[in-house]
Amino acid sequence: MSSTTADLTPDYEALVQHFDEFATAEVAPRVQRMESSPHAVERDLALLMAEQGWFGATIPRQYGGMHAGHLAKTLMIQRMARASGAAGAILQASQLPVSMLIHFGSDEQKALLLPQVSCGDTLLSIAVTEEETGSHVLGMETTARRDGNDWILDGSKVHIGNSHIAHFHCVVARTASADTAGSRALTAFLVEHDRDGLTVEPHRPALGLHGFTFGKLTFDGVRIPEANVIGEVGDGKDIAYSSSILYGRPNLAAVSLGIHEAIMECAAGFLQGRRRYNGALADLPVLRDRVGDMKSRLMASRDLAHHAVRMLDSGRPCDDLLINSKYLNHKWAVQSGQDAMELHGAHALRTDYPLQRLWRDVQHTYAPAGTGEVQRQRLAETELGAPPIQWSERLAAKTSLFLPTSTAA
Repeated sequence: MSSTTADLTPDYEALVQHFDEFATAEVAPRVQRMESSPHAVERDLALLMAEQGWFGATIPRQYGGMHAGHLAKTLMIQRMARASGAAGAILQASQLPVSMLIHFGSDEQKALLLPQVSCGDTLLSIAVTEEETGSHVLGMETTARRDGNDWILDGSKVHIGNSHIAHFHCVVARTASADTAGSRALTAFLVEHDRDGLTVEPHRPALGLHGFTFGKLTFDGVRIPEANVIGEVGDGKDIAYSSSILYGRPNLAAVSLGIHEAIMECAAGFLQGRRRYNGALADLPVLRDRVGDMKSRLMASRDLAHHAVRMLDSGRPCDDLLINSKYLNHKWAVQSGQDAMELHGAHALRTDYPLQRLWRDVQHTYAPAGTGEVQRQRLAETELGAPPIQWSERLAAKTSLFLPTSTAA
């Protein structure tokens, strides 16, 4: 059974093989330890992936990045998530703040940080979500006020991917009232992890993704210089929305897809190996029907995820495809996960068996970058009322993509 796609070029197939070799050697051996230590943050694996240059997957070559494109990035996250949802989550969360810098950062910010990210010396996080406002970005309450040549931040952010391992946090805060400034009420800032007044709250384990940290940041009079503003004052909403659409949606689709692949493989292997009625469970037509439904979902999920990022790499408008890819990849992976749990019976509940981990992990791709309800609202906007901004057309690079075989050595 192929677990990539039938139409990948040899260059991309070689890249997938490289990802799989890394996953086998470095990710898989850590899974059980991460599962048995849910209070621990998996720093070593994050640093190993950073050293591969993968956090700079879409960073231009002039800054030392791979400039590999979104399809390569999707394959990378997908193959890591297939081995470990937490590994895929670490990798995907590292990409959103990179988007902020590539598309809105100043020349000085790019020259300083992008080479450090590309070589793995610096890790980034994105801090937008708040406890009370969730996906309602314009409702955020964290503030930034001018004080001479500085800004002072107060408030808190939650569900921050890589919160405990990031060296810089890309924070969006309120700099004006929405009543007076409208969509220009928010601004993005770079905040160093060791700034006075910034507290990274203790890591708390969640349902799944053990080893991945997505915690809370508290800002109590954190002073940062004017040079740390990303883009222009008032660009915060556009920065948050564009990074969520161009990176957040396809990245989370890739995590769901990788977990979906692992669910499929787990279920098929179990049914083929379980002896029943002078044969195997896999011989029973009623169970084969369930597996066929799972396979259909997986094939559609993969085609949708890969088609969306191919469109993004080409610079064509595809915001709706990216949104739909995130929405359906999660939905279909959860459906297949439930099918797999039922096909396994009580065996699925064993904590020493991977299926329960996969089922728990895939629950985590629903809320980030917008819940299913948010995705459906955004899709409705493409059909009703004024057409939304096409960030894929406005910001996507239209230069030649990285050829994987050129760095295979």
